[in-house]
Parts: sequence; structure tokens; C-alpha cells
Amino acid sequence: MKKLILMLAVVGSFTFAHAQEATPADPNAPEIKFETKNIDFGKVVKGDENNSTRFFKFTNVGKSPLIITSCHGSCGCTVPSCPTEAILPGKSGEIKVHYDINRLGGFTKTVTVSSNAKNNNEVLQINGTVEDKAGAADAKPATAPATTPAPAPKK
Repeated sequence: MKKLILMLAVVGSFTFAHAQEATPADPNAPEIKFETKNIDFGKVVKGDENNSTRFFKFTNVGKSPLIITSCHGSCGCTVPSCPTEAILPGKSGEIKVHYDINRLGGFTKTVTVSSNAKNNNEVLQINGTVEDKAGAADAKPATAPATTPAPAPKK
């Protein structure tokens, strides 16, 4: 009985070890390569919607079509839009990222891109600083001091 239990334990451990081996990567799998994984917005003015969107450009450098399954921002203030069509080998695409430019101060946010590529989860980063509107149009006009004219001298 002890031999039977020992033999089952040995067979079970070999089976478990074999199941844990990594499957070899598909040499024909798509591969996503970004021009950059970090975009610096720099200093932007609060409410300037013309400065609230950036694009991450990428190329499928693999040997089969690339399918992006999801793009998620790290919070609700970062909204990515990914291509829904397959990106053929050698072709390029872009991921649009919109940041809520109405929040003052510095920011660092991430976008996680999931796909069928060899590198199936990529993390992209945006950062910058949103500053309050500057310039004369936004400045409060200076108020003149309230003065009472001096009485005219008597003759």
C-alpha cells in the first residue's frame, strides 16, 4: 500500500511539473512596437481642449494580424480609444488618449493596452501639468481706489 501511494505521488508530481512548463512563443505572432511609451503634455492651460488629446503611434512588427482587445485608462480622467480593426503585419495604427484638462496640477496617468501580440499587455504613460488660465483676459481688472475729491480752496 505504501508503494502504491508513493508511486501515485511521484506520477502526480511529474504530471504537475510538466503542466507548469511554459508554452513556447508563437514565432508568427503579431508584435506591437510603439514609437514612444511616454508622452509629456508639458504645461497646458486648464480648459484648453485643443491640447487635451495625444496619440501613441505603433507598428505591427510581427508576422500575423494584430488585434487590440482593450485599452484602459488608470482613472476616469484618462480616456483611450483604440483601433477596432486588425492591424496587418508591417502596418501602423494609433491609440488616441484624451486627458481631462480641467484638473489643475501635475499628472501622471497610464493606459494599459491588451492585444494578441507577443507582448500582450503594454503600459503607456502620459504626464504633464495643467495650469490655471493666464493672461490679461483672465485677470481681474484693478479697481481704482475710492477717493473723494479735495475741496477747492476758498479765495
